Amino acid sequence: MGGALTRYRVIAWIVGVALAVLVLIGMPLKYGFDNPTVVAVVGTAHGWLYMLYLAATFDLSRRADWPLKRMLLVMLAGTVPFVSFYAERRVTHWLAPEQPRTPEPVAG
Repeated sequence: MGGALTRYRVIAWIVGVALAVLVLIGMPLKYGFDNPTVVAVVGTAHGWLYMLYLAATFDLSRRADWPLKRMLLVMLAGTVPFVSFYAERRVTHWLAPEQPRTPEPVAG
């Protein structure tokens, strides 16, 4: 499942960055300065990347045996700006193996 988690994490960040660029840069340029270039390019790229995000999420959810509701909520995270970053952290927390914690040395 490690490969599926890594693929999901990478595409979640890429989709999140593309959506942030689209909303924070592209939309103001389009509607404030009548320049739709960024929206046309990044919007199209985000659409294709979101399809990869859906496939990676579906693959990971099947491997992790998630309930349908969790899978759908994680899939929707790629449609709201910045939520894919939050979802990626939550998914990583759910699925990453527990790391043994070593105690910090005490200064004495």
